[in-house]
Amino acid sequence: MSTHPAGDRADGGRPPEGYDKHAFEPFAVTVDLAVFTVRDAALHVLLVERGEQPHQGRWALPGGFVLPHESAGRAARRELAEETGLSADTVAGLHLEQLRTYSEPDRDPRMRVVSVAYTALVPDPPEPRGGGDARRARWTPAGRPGPLAFDHDRILADARERIGAQLEHTSLATSFCPPEFTLGELRRVYEAVWGTPLDPANFRRKVLATPGFVEAVTGAARLTGGRGKPAALYRAGTATAPYPPLLRPEGRPA
Repeated sequence: MSTHPAGDRADGGRPPEGYDKHAFEPFAVTVDLAVFTVRDAALHVLLVERGEQPHQGRWALPGGFVLPHESAGRAARRELAEETGLSADTVAGLHLEQLRTYSEPDRDPRMRVVSVAYTALVPDPPEPRGGGDARRARWTPAGRPGPLAFDHDRILADARERIGAQLEHTSLATSFCPPEFTLGELRRVYEAVWGTPLDPANFRRKVLATPGFVEAVTGAARLTGGRGKPAALYRAGTATAPYPPLLRPEGRPA
């Protein structure tokens, strides 16, 4: 098998002799994006209202068809900008992680469509607005978004499970806090994503057990509205993961 890309072949990328591309049924490739943020201590997902058939008027994850000249990753960023009105700088700065591929034959009534799904977590995002073939865009509480168009309920459920696992094994939660935050503010990020309350003392012990996971801001404190002394402030440290992992409590919601 040749190791050269099609465009670099001596034959100019033409198919080999005897190969008939029409012998195979055509299908389309799309991208779908599950983009999350934390608002008012709750996990929210970015949704768009479809302006065209199929499923016109229903809410869905942002996404669309991959164009012939695009990679799936480039198409994901283009569709996200077109359908939500997020700025090019905002979209370019997002870390998109490929979730999985969805290829059930009947997932789209138009034709056979294979979708590559991506997920992203966005701290402090701007308000979205509709664009392209999306009438509107909005941040919606992730626990009650549906029913969504196509198989997007399944994609959303898979994406929520993925980011929940990421918080167990990475320091990603600190990016959803202000530059200086209390451990209570950090705990509420985990509670929002996992959908379950955490014991404050146990959470504090686990976070501080990993050197460099958070760093104390010397002499700084913040009133939290409750009784007692002001809470100490921290900033994100250099550690990329808690050790041992910050595991979700058993019996957590699915």
